[in-house]
Amino acid sequence: MAKRRRRTPARWLAPLALVTCAVAVYAVVDNTLLNDDTTSTSTTTSQPATKTKTTSSKPKKHRRVYIVKSGDTLSAISLKTGVSLATIQRLNPKLDADTLHAGQRVRLAR
Repeated sequence: MAKRRRRTPARWLAPLALVTCAVAVYAVVDNTLLNDDTTSTSTTTSQPATKTKTTSSKPKKHRRVYIVKSGDTLSAISLKTGVSLATIQRLNPKLDADTLHAGQRVRLAR
């Protein structure tokens, strides 16, 4: 009687490992695509983003002057600093919103 060769576990482990890797790659790619889709849809909505405020024992110091950074607009400065756009315009009567440049000083309080 001829000896029967025993099959090695590699004959069934290799295809199993291949299938497992394929499923893992699919799960990562699918999860990434789902996250990208939810991010892009949430940024295209017309609702403004809300920030949560944390309470601290120290009172906030309000700055009197804001230094304009590249790409800033008056409305963005108003949102960043919490000073109304009308107040900024009233305190800076010679300020032209169309010609803001980096390094320019904008008065926020008297």
